Amino acid sequence: MSLELLKMLPRDKHDVQRAEALVQLGYPAIEPVLPQLLRWTQDGNWPVARVLAPLLADIGPYLVPHVRLILNGVDDTWKHFLLQTIVADSVEMKRLLLPDLERLARYPTASEAAEELDSIASALIAIP
Repeated sequence: MSLELLKMLPRDKHDVQRAEALVQLGYPAIEPVLPQLLRWTQDGNWPVARVLAPLLADIGPYLVPHVRLILNGVDDTWKHFLLQTIVADSVEMKRLLLPDLERLARYPTASEAAEELDSIASALIAIP
């Protein structure tokens, strides 16, 4: 992984300047740090999340393996923001994540249901 890319990662949730610099680099240049960038979307209210989400949504299919790891994890709040701020804005991701979305819509865990992931997933499935 490029040391230069690691140095460009945001340092805190307000580090919009670094986030914008990474957006300017675009994909595929930022591919080595995709997991780290996704961590900055754990809370959709963070300023850096609002900067990075459109870029991550545009990456589409290349982000799916990383998104799937999160959807199969235990951080249901992160799943909530991920679905609403990134997956919702990518037709390709919705298509490729259809089995994951169907599972969330039909068989959510109690904590996923508490985060309304079943409703969000249902809405994403219904929208082309």
